[in-house]
Amino acid sequence: MENLINIKGVRHAYQTDAGPLPVLDGLEIGVPEGGFVAVVGPSGCGKSTLTRLVAGLMKPDHGEVWLHGERVKGPRSTVGMAFQNPVLLEWRTILKNVLLPLEIVPSKLSKKEAEDRARFLLSLVGLDGFEDKRPSELSGGMRQRASLCRALIHQPEVLILDEPFGALDAFTREDLWQTMHKVKEREPFTGVLITHDLRESIFLADQVVVLSGRPARTQYVLDIPRKSAPTLDDLYTPEAAEQLNILRHQIQVAQGRAPEGTT
Repeated sequence: MENLINIKGVRHAYQTDAGPLPVLDGLEIGVPEGGFVAVVGPSGCGKSTLTRLVAGLMKPDHGEVWLHGERVKGPRSTVGMAFQNPVLLEWRTILKNVLLPLEIVPSKLSKKEAEDRARFLLSLVGLDGFEDKRPSELSGGMRQRASLCRALIHQPEVLILDEPFGALDAFTREDLWQTMHKVKEREPFTGVLITHDLRESIFLADQVVVLSGRPARTQYVLDIPRKSAPTLDDLYTPEAAEQLNILRHQIQVAQGRAPEGTT
């Protein structure tokens, strides 16, 4: 299958008072069209930098990022993003918050078509009836659902999720994992998920990429056999336990904490 996202030999460093701080070193990642890749690694290894490069918000010092056969040289309207902080505007209703990207990115939708799509997305994530509420009237999980709708409103080819569930309690987080599968079934996209939660990575992704310590390279890639409509019970199978053990070990390697004699 052809890759929609290709990250080729990407190196990047931030300029600091003490000199360049390398964060990515020869990074290689490919994401097939319709695929969902989770990226994990030690804190500070450059995972969020990776999302900005894919979105075209930054340019790498060396190497290339390609989307659909085109080199990324700037921000692209075909990329949607959701972050740990939903950043909803309090003076706008939830419906108006979801519609905001269409006021910034040109759209062929009429006003009615745009509102119908926003209401459909809100219904899809369980927020029908909350369209006219303000962000402060919603729980953290509900605000994150609205943020997801906002990221999808312009039907992006690529959806980047930068730890969107990290600040939520465990029950809400697991509920949103299941919502993500439902959303992807109805609203197909190619996904890149940045997360520190290994359970989240194997539940949501088709493939988990482990980054090394900074400067990050692609240390390990774990394919996740994906059946349709997974349930939370799938996280408690022997297969899931083995996958989690592999990823935990790889994180230890990346952190330089792996037991002697192991790689």
